[in-house]
Amino acid sequence: MTGTLINFATVMVGGVLGLLIGERLPDRIKTIVIAAIGLITIVMGISSGITTRNALIPLLALVIGSVIGELIDIDRRINWLGDWLKKRFSRADDSRHNINFTTAFVIASLQFCVGPLTILGSINDGLTGDYRLLAIKAVLDGFSAIIFASSFGIGTLFAGATILVVQGGISLLAGLVKPLLVSDPHLSMAQQPRVIELAAVGGVILVGLALNILDIKRIKVANMLPALLVAPLLVALLSLLHIPIDFGLSAH
Repeated sequence: MTGTLINFATVMVGGVLGLLIGERLPDRIKTIVIAAIGLITIVMGISSGITTRNALIPLLALVIGSVIGELIDIDRRINWLGDWLKKRFSRADDSRHNINFTTAFVIASLQFCVGPLTILGSINDGLTGDYRLLAIKAVLDGFSAIIFASSFGIGTLFAGATILVVQGGISLLAGLVKPLLVSDPHLSMAQQPRVIELAAVGGVILVGLALNILDIKRIKVANMLPALLVAPLLVALLSLLHIPIDFGLSAH
């Protein structure tokens, strides 16, 4: 969990810096930096999403996963958790933090824990101890935490707990899920078809998150998270049925 701990530390440092200097940052600076974060999130999402070997897999995974997520209503549960944390830890006299606590917690949690760097980085860290991907992600998250905390408040710091739970959980469970993700022992983890499609779905979800960050369209991206589990299962099913993944419908 080395990479996860580094990532957690950068978010905490960035969040504290954001709270300390937030009042001194002009709104126009916060706005343009948040826009930059949203745009780079789109780029990261697209670059991962187009790696799919068959666009039908992330499509089906997102449809099925979104239905499951909507039935469970993950978005409402995350917002409830954010509201509970707000009531539990926010100061009554700090209107800026109270108003934006849930927004900060939800957006920051999704920003920090959804995407190919989270998935591949946590798996690599858990299986081999290679935390380089998470170190790169930690730098990006640290800068994001500064802006989120300065714009939305203390809820950003609590999103650090999400990193420990999600990334740490993936790393600790990496040994158990390895047989589910590795279909060809001769390929690296990043080349495994199931990991590729899982990361592609994560990329699409990142694009949806970016639309939220940029305030273009409100999408309940949290309700799409089950698609991350559905994608490798679909690849496994195709393999079981001896159906080629890239049978002419590849995104390439």
